[in-house]
This record gives sequence, structure tokens and C-alpha cells, in this order.
Amino acid sequence: MDPFEVRIRFTSLLSHLSASHTSHQKAAVFALKNREMDEDLHSCILEQLERNSMNNRANIMFFIDVLCEMAGKEDSGGGSGNGGGYGGVGYVRMMQRDIMRVVDAVCPVDGTGAANVRVVRKVLQSLQHKSILLPETLTELERLIKERDVGSTHPFSTSESTPTTHLTQKNGNARLDKRSIEQRIEEDRERHKRLRESIWAVPGEADEEMERVWEEASDIAEDDYVGGEEENAERRGVVGHRY
Repeated sequence: MDPFEVRIRFTSLLSHLSASHTSHQKAAVFALKNREMDEDLHSCILEQLERNSMNNRANIMFFIDVLCEMAGKEDSGGGSGNGGGYGGVGYVRMMQRDIMRVVDAVCPVDGTGAANVRVVRKVLQSLQHKSILLPETLTELERLIKERDVGSTHPFSTSESTPTTHLTQKNGNARLDKRSIEQRIEEDRERHKRLRESIWAVPGEADEEMERVWEEASDIAEDDYVGGEEENAERRGVVGHRY
């Protein structure tokens, strides 16, 4: 694939992330297979974080955890099981450098991403546990996001047993519709389900799944080109307005 095709495919993978761990793995494997473009693909992550819905930003945050974990295997001599390492330690370094920008995008200061505070905390703690973030960095980031935590007052914080009664609710400058709230609750349920299932996961099965994702990651579907054309058209429009 040429650089443009790689960017199209990766942008599509990021914009279609879900609560499924497989979708995160597929995007991470694709990034690592194309690690010679790590700077460009890292910029794609930042762009998608700043332009997509808050639900999608939460999914990208979980993806970042998966990407950093897999990329970090190069330092520890990890591999895909077929004799080749995943590589891509550059992704870890760039994420360390831009983690403040990532946090700002996932839970903005205007309060629109308050529901993502819990997600950000969870991922940051995971990255610190993997020695990707220093404890002092985590402490600094915690001070930042503490001001953006609205706790149970946010509609996304509704428990599974509590029905959502409002069609729309204002939070900062955003307007949260019922469909977005229900989608977020459903994705959170899926993540909790996967967490429970992971306790009983068999290592051999996990390796086989990783091999399958690795082999399929380079495929380009027709919708990837459509998404890329839309993004390219949008970019041309922005340039036209500037000049």
C-alpha cells in the first residue's frame, strides 16, 4: 500500500472502533505493520481524537492502551508468534510526548467529555502499570482531569438498572441525545463482559486470535476508500477557506 492508502485504512479503523477488543487489536496491528509511517499514523490518532464523538474518543483511548502494550513488546523481545516482532516503539515515545494533548481531547476542559474521565483514569493507570508513564506524570495528569470529573451528575454515569429519562441533556457546549447515551451504556456493558471473560481466557486461544488479526490487518475494504475520499474532500475544503 502507498502512504495515502495506509492513512485511509488507518483512519477508517479508528473511526469505526467499538467496545470490541478485536477492533482495537486490528487497528494496533495495522499501525505496527506500517510502523515506517509511525509519525503520520500517530498524527491520525490525534486528529481523530479531536474531531470524533466523545464515544469514539473513549474507544480510541482504549485503543491507545492496546497499541502501546503491543508496541512495547519490541523492547522486551516480544513477537507475533511467527518469529517476527511487532516493533513500533516509536508509537510509545510519541504517545508519552503527547499524552497531555490526548487527555485534553478525550475529556475537554469545557465539560463535554466528562463521561470519559473514568476511561482516561483507567487507561492512564494501565499505562503507568506497564511503565509507559512515570508515576509523577500520572500524578500531574490526575490533577488535570480531577477538575473535569462531574461524577454521577453526568447522563453517561447512569447505572445499567437506571433508565435514561431525558432525550437530550446539556453538558458544557454539547447536547447529548438519547441514542448516544444508550450507545455508551451498551459499549460499557460490552467492556465489562469482556473483562469478566478475560479471567477465563486460555493463552493458546488468545495467541491464535492475535495471529488471525495480524494476517487480516492489511486488507483494504471499499468503505475505507469512501471514508478516505470524504476526509480528503474535507481537507480540500478547509484549505480552500484558508486561501
